[in-house]
Amino acid sequence: MKLIFIGADHEVTGSCHFIEAAGKNILVDCGMEQGKDTFENVPLPVSAPEIDYVFLTHAHVDHSGNLPLLYSKGFRGKIFATDATADLCSIMLRDCAHIQMQEAEWRSRKGKRTKDIAQLEPAYTMEDAENTIRSIVPCNYGKEIEVAEGIRIRFTDIGHLLGSSSIEVWLTEKNVTKKLVFSGDIGNKDQPLIKDPQLTDSADVVVMESTYGDRLHSEEKPDYVKDLAEVLNRTFARGGNVVIPSFAVGRTQEILYFIRSIKKENLVPAFPKFPVFVDSPLAVEATEIFQKNQYDCYDEEALELIKKRINPITFPGLNLSITTEESRAINEDPEPKVIISASGMCDAGRIRHHLKHNLWREESTILFVGYQSVGTTGRAIVDGADQVRLFGETIDVKAEIAQLVGLSGHADKNGLIEWIEGFKEKPQKVFVVHGEDSVCTSFAKCLSQEHGFNSYAPYSGTEYDLISGNFLKEGLPIPVKKKESTLVSDVYARLKAAGARLMGIIVRAEGMTNKDKAKFADQINSLCDKWSR
Repeated sequence: MKLIFIGADHEVTGSCHFIEAAGKNILVDCGMEQGKDTFENVPLPVSAPEIDYVFLTHAHVDHSGNLPLLYSKGFRGKIFATDATADLCSIMLRDCAHIQMQEAEWRSRKGKRTKDIAQLEPAYTMEDAENTIRSIVPCNYGKEIEVAEGIRIRFTDIGHLLGSSSIEVWLTEKNVTKKLVFSGDIGNKDQPLIKDPQLTDSADVVVMESTYGDRLHSEEKPDYVKDLAEVLNRTFARGGNVVIPSFAVGRTQEILYFIRSIKKENLVPAFPKFPVFVDSPLAVEATEIFQKNQYDCYDEEALELIKKRINPITFPGLNLSITTEESRAINEDPEPKVIISASGMCDAGRIRHHLKHNLWREESTILFVGYQSVGTTGRAIVDGADQVRLFGETIDVKAEIAQLVGLSGHADKNGLIEWIEGFKEKPQKVFVVHGEDSVCTSFAKCLSQEHGFNSYAPYSGTEYDLISGNFLKEGLPIPVKKKESTLVSDVYARLKAAGARLMGIIVRAEGMTNKDKAKFADQINSLCDKWSR
């Protein structure tokens, strides 16, 4: 009976844990890595056909996105998830497959133009996604489920996303029973629409996330409706658009919830009928799933509106864009508007088109409403980039860049501690995962030194014997090797080398006279002006 750590160890995305118990091989989550990839992951210890079950904490791609890849490699077992997670996966995994196929087609066309004629295959296909979806077993919150002899599970609402859960796992082998709890992503309290995270009372071993383990949300609860209304008022007064890069599932529905209140309370009096466009087919489908699962997942405030026959996430002026033609028409209309589009980190999807049309406009606002991973376009913009590359074109960043501070689906450090302190007796071991490298280390240290937990932040490849409580193997931090694109031409490589050489000269230029340094700077700026046109 052992636990092996595969993904999201000293990293934020790509969650995946392996359990070997009761003669079965089990994965808890099978997520896709997004943004910056810091460390190499060990491969699964068995082949995909040998995996019997997957227990899925929630539908976000960094927890579910590699399930179709697993299927494509031969997995034919069952995937256990909550009802709402099953519904969301039915759209999100299809969307992932669509993106994989589009990306492979685009890169193959680009390869032909650069004489690299090798055809690239997608990581998985739509058929893989469809078959994966059919493998999902929908489960109710709070109900113990006997998966197989010696294996039981129960899902508990963890308040991160519609259908999100922590998972209790009871394993029995040779008359020894051990209980594991996987936190999934622990939700932030007082989020709109969905319930607060619920606690679990007992466990032998806990595997918990630490995404925000080094930061605190504001002690004063932000007034999101007021803050969003202020952004709308000043942007519309300039004649600009408010463009909101938003995750299609969860964050988009929260923003709609806020805008309904803004319109109801007439908080944008100069533009009371301002249009709102949700330009994401995935977000439109997700919104329907939110409404389907409202009685199981909504909090008391949202349910009160429903009792009054008020839909919490719709209002006059809401436009749902499905087709490409509808999407293009949004930026052809000069009327100030709100544009909500995916992806939330600006690395894919229709949001990139809206950024192309609005980033350079001083009158527009790009409003970020979620976490931006290191290495993403969204993170670059938030960090103050003067320019970004979109569709092979350099776009100046002239728009106002704003954030709804504190709007987060993740518990902060105090919320994480509150969750782990909710166990009536301290677990024998607490493993800290799903956070940036330094955050995993510091949060595990905090739990140990300040709260008395036997905590540890494992690297990928760590193996732990659940019966003896001993480590069988400790993983090592193996940095990811930089992968050069096969589509980069020799000419572009020469250009990069020239840039590196120039930087070397600039470093050594400190010893020049001021006159020479000024002349050198003018020559570089002249060259930049010539090639940035």
